[in-house]
Amino acid sequence: MKGFVDYWKNYFNFKDRTSRKDFWMTVLFLIIINIVINLIFPGSSETTSNSFNYSLSTVGSIWSLATFIPSLSMAVRRLHDINKSGWWYLIGLVPIVGVIVLLVFYCSKAVDTDNKYGKVL
Repeated sequence: MKGFVDYWKNYFNFKDRTSRKDFWMTVLFLIIINIVINLIFPGSSETTSNSFNYSLSTVGSIWSLATFIPSLSMAVRRLHDINKSGWWYLIGLVPIVGVIVLLVFYCSKAVDTDNKYGKVL
């Protein structure tokens, strides 16, 4: 729960570190909240002969916008915890491989010493 509170307190903080536990607990909370929002306020879907279109509800869209920047800053702080630059986040733009690399980074053990991004958590 502490990690989720810190998630909102550090809305624009791209400089410190976030522990692996706080990162994954916050991700879990965000997934649960997303599921609840999508169950309560379902989006609309449209199927044509060649495609399937889905749009979020207004509440889902507002929630996505509200959580975009703090999620990005938390991901950067998590990379700082393993002594990687926040620019490594951009590797996620590489199809398939980039997402796998980020997942490995997010699951990696933190650096046990202070680094240029902050003190040990």
